[in-house]
Amino acid sequence: MMFNRKFPNSRLRRLRTSNNLIDLVSETTLTKHDLIQPFFIKEGLKGSEAIDSMPKISRHGLDIISSKVEQAITAGISSIAVFPVIDSNKKDQEGSEALNPNNLICSAISSLKKQFPEIIIIADVALDPYTNHGHDGVLKGNKIDNDETLKLLGEQATFLADAGADIIAPSDMMDGRIGYIRSKLDEFNHKDTIILSYAAKYHSSFYGPFRDAVGSKNQLQGASKSSYQMNIANSDEALHEVALDIEEGADIVMVKPGMPYLDIISKIKNTFKMPTFAYQVSGEYSMLQNAIDQGWLEKEVMLESLLCLKRAGADAILSYSAVELLKEFDL
Repeated sequence: MMFNRKFPNSRLRRLRTSNNLIDLVSETTLTKHDLIQPFFIKEGLKGSEAIDSMPKISRHGLDIISSKVEQAITAGISSIAVFPVIDSNKKDQEGSEALNPNNLICSAISSLKKQFPEIIIIADVALDPYTNHGHDGVLKGNKIDNDETLKLLGEQATFLADAGADIIAPSDMMDGRIGYIRSKLDEFNHKDTIILSYAAKYHSSFYGPFRDAVGSKNQLQGASKSSYQMNIANSDEALHEVALDIEEGADIVMVKPGMPYLDIISKIKNTFKMPTFAYQVSGEYSMLQNAIDQGWLEKEVMLESLLCLKRAGADAILSYSAVELLKEFDL
């Protein structure tokens, strides 16, 4: 019988004839083990309070945070990231409250680790929640003093590790911070504490709701973080940043924001072949969740956005939607 070239030998639709077949040949899978739920913990707060710019997300007081974490664990979450919202009267020029071993976030970590010893706690290392100018470092005149900032970050990291943080996550983007923090952790007997570096953190406009959440937006008063966060136009620079952080001792690297930088995630994963995380930041989350709430987009769009991050090369994803997705979908 003569072959009729009007019909293809390979029909890709054969593999799409049922959901079971689609799942069987799926190249990328998103599971509960890939998701990290961030939490905002507010000093002096009783109960919870909504964050206007982040629908369905709240700040929680120390009195209720354990129950919220327990709910996350029940949903299937095994890793959380914690961020402090401290009293404004404790903020100063150098962010000195970050160096208080009994501060809000250290107390919260210590308590949570005792109650839930198996949960992985990721602690942010940066000064912006603690400074009265909203910057991530020590401000000298109109400039951030990189090397003076390192001294404070190293001390902050050791206190967070002392409190029980499993993973230290420097997000400040100071030069040399990973090596300095690694040396301080090792010096104070935290050799096994993991460093998750915000290695490619861009000077993005997607961070606004987060700054509302932690109360640093008003402190910035329109000032720019462009002298230390990355230029959004650059990709080779991201590879340079990651290479330096790996050399200095980073165990995991992260790209932030997530979905607008899928190309960066892919380049980093393909180049370095090491654990690579992505952060679906507050602006990404709020855009999608608002559209879902308005009925403009289906709720599956949030799941799709995270699957895209995984497909690009992310091994794990920080997302404010993590717990709700596990309640909605079988992951």
